Amino acid sequence: MARLSVLSVILLMCISPLSQAQQRVSRAEAEKIALARVPGGKIISGKVEKEKGRQIWSFDISMPGSRNITEVWIDVRTGEVLSSQIETPAEQAKEAAAEKKAKPRP
Repeated sequence: MARLSVLSVILLMCISPLSQAQQRVSRAEAEKIALARVPGGKIISGKVEKEKGRQIWSFDISMPGSRNITEVWIDVRTGEVLSSQIETPAEQAKEAAAEKKAKPRP
């Protein structure tokens, strides 16, 4: 009986890190984290992407009184802010053109 108890404890110790690794930050949680970086901002787009080997939430946030946007990356598993940078309209257009060119046509 003692062996069964020890095996149960070992199994639980192994399963726990696996379930934690699979946890995901919801879109709503990620939006709150991203908006905290841009007071008064409004999310104009958001999606899950893979960047630098990590799955991230990527949000474009409009800034009050500005044509610039702030792009915020949130780690899908941890909720950590990985990047936050301001993009001008010219930078946004350049990025959109590069994405359009990289997409394969159907």
